[in-house]
Amino acid sequence: MSGQDMKTEYPFVLPRGYVDPQGRVHREGLMRLATARDEIAPQTDPRVQQNSAYLTVLLLSRTVTRLGAVTDVGTDTIENLFASDLAFLQDLYRRINQEGRTEAEVNCPACAHAFLVDVAGEAPGES
Repeated sequence: MSGQDMKTEYPFVLPRGYVDPQGRVHREGLMRLATARDEIAPQTDPRVQQNSAYLTVLLLSRTVTRLGAVTDVGTDTIENLFASDLAFLQDLYRRINQEGRTEAEVNCPACAHAFLVDVAGEAPGES
């Protein structure tokens, strides 16, 4: 695979969506692969020093490049996500940066047949 073929951005659809200060809901977004700097720089941030859980907020604010119409995704945006959306993005981050994929194997609850589901989801209207 050449560098041109490597996927570095991953679209996603949040389970609930980010509600901006004007009350608009943003569900579709884009996350890019993390760089070494993305993972190293937050380690010296005083907020991470005081609360290690804040590392997640910083990592996501650095790698989520778009959330609906919001193109400047900062820590305040990530802090105001619903818990289920934060958990979704944490899982997506782990999948694309550690496993290199967004698919998960699941089993049908009715017949137990195993199949792959893309947890990043598709934008509405795409197939």
